[in-house]
Amino acid sequence: MKNLTCLTVITTTLFAFNSCSNDKNNVPADPGTSTDPVETNAPNSAYKPAFTGQTRINGVKTNTEYQSVIVTSSLSNPWGVKSLPDGRLLITEKAGQMRIVTTAGVVSSPITGIPAVNPGGQGGLLGLCLDPDFVSNRMIYWVFAEASTGGNNTAVAKGRLSNDEKTIEGATVIYRAKPANPSELHYGGRILFDKTGNLIVSTGERSVLETRPLAQSVSAGLGKVIRITKEGQAAAGNPVFTQAGALPELYSIGHRNPQGLALSASGEIWESEHGPRGGDEINRLQAGLNYGWPTITYGIEYSGEKVGAGIQQQSGMEQPVYYWDPVVSPSGMTFYTGNRVPEWENNLFIGALSGMHIVRLAISNNKVIGEERLLASENQRFRDITQGIDGALYAVTDGGRLYKIDKK
Repeated sequence: MKNLTCLTVITTTLFAFNSCSNDKNNVPADPGTSTDPVETNAPNSAYKPAFTGQTRINGVKTNTEYQSVIVTSSLSNPWGVKSLPDGRLLITEKAGQMRIVTTAGVVSSPITGIPAVNPGGQGGLLGLCLDPDFVSNRMIYWVFAEASTGGNNTAVAKGRLSNDEKTIEGATVIYRAKPANPSELHYGGRILFDKTGNLIVSTGERSVLETRPLAQSVSAGLGKVIRITKEGQAAAGNPVFTQAGALPELYSIGHRNPQGLALSASGEIWESEHGPRGGDEINRLQAGLNYGWPTITYGIEYSGEKVGAGIQQQSGMEQPVYYWDPVVSPSGMTFYTGNRVPEWENNLFIGALSGMHIVRLAISNNKVIGEERLLASENQRFRDITQGIDGALYAVTDGGRLYKIDKK
């Protein structure tokens, strides 16, 4: 692969604010100069938010001078990105490849030993994470679309990155979200370790009308966030769903297509998921709770009809912390824990696909208090974003780019 380092540099200087921090999550009390909401297009629905600030929050602007650099444009449909301990980036590509990219833009040959994926539709090789003990055990965990009897599954695998970094040794599938279905849509596909050392995995409800109700079924692995051990078993301390046939690996239910997971500085799990027409969500996940899909939603069908009964609130179902209408198609996300851009501390950064920008959400006391759109002029579908060990943000796009975003 060619080294296409630093093809483009974009420098952005915006307005000032006071970055004092005083709330329980140690986030900036003032995220920046307040502006009108960044969303100016008409919503798809006439639904009203459940509380002030749940959607179309005021905009904010960063005052620190920062730049974005295209590290490489030589990737092929990258889907997940994570920083290795030495600062290089481990990246999955949708068709089934995994590669290592240096911060100078040198792209490795494909890493072999990865089980076959079904790359059709929204499938392929999806999210990934490193074992907390990666330095000593070199273990990697990833999510992929797996063809199987009856259709396709969202599957989780693990394996050891060889010492020469050319292959994955002992690759093993440790979990499959069942039932399988021929649909090639809505796999979910993010994975991370929680603060207890267990795996958190998001699965989609596979989109089709026959599987959509399974997001509410505790006996199906679709439309869920699950919590499993490194061996793929239900983790100790999981919530107990009392209905008959409840799966022990379930952490939360009622999700549509959750393509983003992030761990806050305090260890809380946050999630992003795609809505239909409108209704993209950011959720703060809590064990054992129901996040509503498809019973409640702020979106509508692509036909313009209501989803189900067309309701947005119901007892026993959680409200999103934030939602977008029209959609931005939120994908991978991360909390910023660096200090190079002080006003970004503990802000949530999300790759937007149809929105073609990076969302910055300023959060205080678990509520969104400001929204900013970064790199919108790049016209890229941002698929995933992570923080490197150097404190910079790194984002990949469907167009094959890896960006570095950092203080100038």
